[in-house]
Amino acid sequence: MKSVLGRRLTLVAGGAAVTAMVVLTASCATEEEQAPETPTTTTSTSTAAPASPTEKAPRLEPGGPNPFSPTVIAPPAPSATHPRTGS
Repeated sequence: MKSVLGRRLTLVAGGAAVTAMVVLTASCATEEEQAPETPTTTTSTSTAAPASPTEKAPRLEPGGPNPFSPTVIAPPAPSATHPRTGS
């Protein structure tokens, strides 16, 4: 008896969820007025200011120093010893 009641409650809850989704979808789906489809051409003539120069990236030369390498070097990892063997 309990399983039949559980199935019915599940069916009612699922149906209510589907109905709620349909109602929300339908209420949000409104058609807006379409803009008239007449082709319009606009022409703008403006003089843009020339782009200002930016700093140049450092040059990479074969065999030369790498300007992108880090300047700070991390300390080496500590050497650990095994508690039983000591090495």
